[in-house]
Amino acid sequence: MLDIRTYDAQAGGNVLYKALAHPLAAEALSALAAELRALGPVAVYDPEGMFAMVRALGPDLGVVEGLYVHDAALVGQPTPCGPARALTDLAGAPVAVVLAATFDGGRIHDRIAHLLPPGARFLSMDALRLPDRMLTVRERYLDRLNFATNHAFFRDQEGLSTRLVSANYWSRYGARAVRLWLRLFGADGKVLATWEQDVADDGGSIVIDSQAVRARFGLPAFTGQLFVHAIGVAGHDVVKYALDTYGTDGNHSLSVTHDANAWPSDRYANLPAPDVGEDVVLWVQNSHAVPIPPGAMSLNRMGEAHHASIMREIGPYQTAAIRVADCLPDLAWPAQIELRSGRHVVRPRYEVISAHRTRIAHLNVERADLRPDPGIANLPESFGRGFLLPFPILDPARFLTIVQPVPMAESQATLPLRVDCFDGAGNPTGQKFLGCLPRDHDLALDLAQLGVPEGHAELVYDFRDGGDADGWLHALVRFQARDGGHAAETSFGAHIFNTVMTYRGEPQSYSGPPPGLTTRLFLKGGNGLGHAFCCLIYPASADWRPHSRTVLTLHDQAGRAIAESGLEIACSGSAMVWPHRLFGAEAVEQAGLGGYVMIRDTTCRLFGYHGVMRDEGGFSLDHMFGF
Repeated sequence: MLDIRTYDAQAGGNVLYKALAHPLAAEALSALAAELRALGPVAVYDPEGMFAMVRALGPDLGVVEGLYVHDAALVGQPTPCGPARALTDLAGAPVAVVLAATFDGGRIHDRIAHLLPPGARFLSMDALRLPDRMLTVRERYLDRLNFATNHAFFRDQEGLSTRLVSANYWSRYGARAVRLWLRLFGADGKVLATWEQDVADDGGSIVIDSQAVRARFGLPAFTGQLFVHAIGVAGHDVVKYALDTYGTDGNHSLSVTHDANAWPSDRYANLPAPDVGEDVVLWVQNSHAVPIPPGAMSLNRMGEAHHASIMREIGPYQTAAIRVADCLPDLAWPAQIELRSGRHVVRPRYEVISAHRTRIAHLNVERADLRPDPGIANLPESFGRGFLLPFPILDPARFLTIVQPVPMAESQATLPLRVDCFDGAGNPTGQKFLGCLPRDHDLALDLAQLGVPEGHAELVYDFRDGGDADGWLHALVRFQARDGGHAAETSFGAHIFNTVMTYRGEPQSYSGPPPGLTTRLFLKGGNGLGHAFCCLIYPASADWRPHSRTVLTLHDQAGRAIAESGLEIACSGSAMVWPHRLFGAEAVEQAGLGGYVMIRDTTCRLFGYHGVMRDEGGFSLDHMFGF
């Protein structure tokens, strides 16, 4: 497992990780390592505790004589280079060079110059710094806004293309002249193209299409990954996007997924085993400039100890297709699979291939820091049903809606669950206790068994048969067209929705301190792939306002508002929204490629799922995200 620190719920993201994992920093680290190997033995001064991550993400640095620290409490503690040594001993080190693991080399050199061994050169991590023109906050290098970065699965090959869509949400916080630095890696990890792209101010849209990129740079067919670095941002260091995969040249495939959650994790979950007639491919995309060794990653049936190792080396930035059936040949849907990734990849994608169609979805981060929380089973009455995981029930005459609860924390041994169903007006339509499910369960409930109408359902905790909960309840939801064979799937987690009281950070989506729940959701346009739509759900753990006061605003590609409409959704109800019906086909056409709808509500938190529907029945569907 890579010795890197990436993200935790208390401290948030580790900016140092993003600074070292940036492709330009990785190139500079490779050059620095070559210089150190040529110079001879090196002593490392580690004033900020950076070196373990530098060593993990970089090539061999040559002979490291020792690691030196100034904190007396750390002297003698284990490090990647043996027990830590006192900085006062540095002068006697038999080395040719001293490497200070810091991005502030000038200041550090001035402070320890008298401790350098005779004749030793002084080097630092300054050589790894991005150029000033790529920094948002130049006076503080390890500022989170300097590393608003992410990865995207990107393909233009064999009748399948991809399109990344977002908007300049940083402009809401005062950002001007935002631009993107982009690097496309091919399947072999080699750089196919590097370019920059300006982003229009005032909410202008972002559209990066694989066909356009391929034509612009004269590229051959490719399947790889796109690295995105947003520069000049404000307020938000996360790069959010929706990613369409669509068929060309007679291929009718259509699917949508979303941003890659830019932090590597130990484990990922909600990888489905193949159903009859399906082939499931896990796309492993190395996020770093160091190889993934054979056996460093593995797959296992959820809840089982036996691991099937991925016995191939995956080079720097390479993309590899791993057939699930090759690793776990005896598993079939509805069995679930866990990926142990060794922190080598950001959230991976998987592809389900069936009947000449393909759909792309993502795995979710499995939490290592969570433990069961006894307080969830004893929440005060003010929290009502507590944690809810809402999802649409599509028209049962046309679609199957299948839900599969997924363990999403390493400590989850049981899932005590019930499903509650509601129609669009918020009236209960059905309920089913699912039991106290074990970690290795294979339940996949087809809601058609409940005979419920179109609307939405909510997974909730139900402790009648015991069990534990941690609030990190997730599920995979699969939607299948009854005619035509098309399908889509999505996964997300539970929250407490729309209560005035709070519990350990729930409910979320506050504008300022609680109370004051709000909604801001992004609905991308159809962009020539079909009719955009979304299912907006008004989930309520306890009684809240009887109706939402939702405002939907259609924006064109420059971010200009061109139409607006109001909508009231009943508490515990839902609504299907079709922009071409709500605003008119002419207005949607005027919005153009990259046009989008912002969904705003200052009275409650809504949750939504978006996609594209074609007249012939093909569709995509995934959960929405907000800015």
